[in-house]
Amino acid sequence: MPKVKRVETQIWDLEGFEVTIRYEDGRDVRGDRQGLPSYTHLERAAKKNMTVAQWINQRFRRYYPGFDVDVLAGDGEAAQGRTLLRTVRDSYDDK
Repeated sequence: MPKVKRVETQIWDLEGFEVTIRYEDGRDVRGDRQGLPSYTHLERAAKKNMTVAQWINQRFRRYYPGFDVDVLAGDGEAAQGRTLLRTVRDSYDDK
């Protein structure tokens, strides 16, 4: 079972955006915490017209119950739930 930081990297590698994994009460999960399943079970990135909220519900919460996640835009701020993944991914091109 990989560490939290490794799962965050796996999500970046597949999905093309950064995330911060948190406990459901909002506290950050330490990057060296172990015991999360790998994110490599998914073979392709989510569709670009999926919203952040849909990605969290369909792709994150299903495999990581008990945890929450912030999807980060290129400026490091958490993206709103109605934001399209296309917009989030494109925000990294502006760097």
